Amino acid sequence: MNRKKKINQILKKKLKKANAKANPGNKTKYISKAEREAEAQPPADAQTPSATAPREQA
Repeated sequence: MNRKKKINQILKKKLKKANAKANPGNKTKYISKAEREAEAQPPADAQTPSATAPREQA
């Protein structure tokens, strides 16, 4: 009985691994906290393009 049980356990384990590999989960890619904050804030140079240009004195 033990030999049958062990063989069945091994076969079930192989099937489980094969099924997991064939059907990957639809989990989203991890985004770190720093990357989320960087995406939330717009780039500094795009906000005011005239701020970097020299002003003309009249």
